Amino acid sequence: MGICNNRGIIVTGSGAGLGRAYALALAAEGAGVVVNDIRSEAAEAVVAEIKAAGGKAVANADDITSMAGAERIVAAAVDAFGDVQGVVNNAGIVRDRMFASLTEEDWDLVVKVHLKGHFCIANTLVRRWRDQVKAGVKVDARIVNTSSGAGLQGSVGQSNYAAAKGGIAALTLVQAAELGRYGVTANALAPAARTGMTEKVFADMMKVKEGESFDYYDPANVAPLVVWLCSPLSREVSGRVFEVEGGKLSVADGWRTGVVADKKARWHPAELSEVVAGLIAGGARPQKVYGT
Repeated sequence: MGICNNRGIIVTGSGAGLGRAYALALAAEGAGVVVNDIRSEAAEAVVAEIKAAGGKAVANADDITSMAGAERIVAAAVDAFGDVQGVVNNAGIVRDRMFASLTEEDWDLVVKVHLKGHFCIANTLVRRWRDQVKAGVKVDARIVNTSSGAGLQGSVGQSNYAAAKGGIAALTLVQAAELGRYGVTANALAPAARTGMTEKVFADMMKVKEGESFDYYDPANVAPLVVWLCSPLSREVSGRVFEVEGGKLSVADGWRTGVVADKKARWHPAELSEVVAGLIAGGARPQKVYGT
């Protein structure tokens, strides 16, 4: 008996990297896993691994960026496992360029895969869960989104990716606030691991170091938190963004209202230089943008 026993979980982009690690770990803890990846051969290979280890999984290659595709993914979960109790929104791409060189296509594609992809499948599931609650069915469901350190702090050369990932963090807060009434939690991850998306930029930093027994950037290091978030054990935790790296785990402390200056009247533009300088001096220093 694992902590996700008999729970149907969809993992997008799970043909390799982090998604594959999540799928394997969820199946090892008893979940029935829909291994979704547009690369059907990669998805099938992960399913074969899971089944060889005695787990339950089905492959799916539908597109997460359309409602029709999302509906087919959810239907695959229901057909295979009878119901679906969670989704791990993991699929993503990068099109890295400095902002001045970014094209409309670079922007649209990254925002579509990350932000719209998170919307389509979660919205499809939430409608199903809401209908179940209205019909008297008890729901204990999970949305696990994927933000990024780039979305929380920004990253030079990744304005499109950072904007999408920042949007996902904000989306998670709203989902958590709205969906608790239906028995649904929403949390997000900001993982640091060796994947296809990091291999070019961070290949040297993230490679396995000679003589080290602990593979710090192994995607499997992130998987235990994902399994826990998908399980009944996490039902009291919602609206959080977790940063995970190696053996490190923290809860991100997001935007908060800082020091307030109140004139109790309209400000004059010329007097704001001193006021703004005081507000900045009295507040916490922001973390640096990655790459600066």
